[in-house]
Amino acid sequence: MRRSEFERAVRAEFGVRGAALVSDLALSRLGFRTAVDALADGEPARTVWLALCVETDVPEDRRYGVGHLPPREE
Repeated sequence: MRRSEFERAVRAEFGVRGAALVSDLALSRLGFRTAVDALADGEPARTVWLALCVETDVPEDRRYGVGHLPPREE
């Protein structure tokens, strides 16, 4: 997962709350760092996304593949 995919996934799942969640919510699976801090420390975006999903009880069926752009029509 790229950083841009992470950001799309956060917007898609959490809407306007997303910015506050990634900057304020301490994620237990990441040593109680925020998503912003974990990404700045070099954690992979996929790891941060999954930790955020666990912490906020996102259903498993919405954790994978979120953030990808739809295929282009030719």
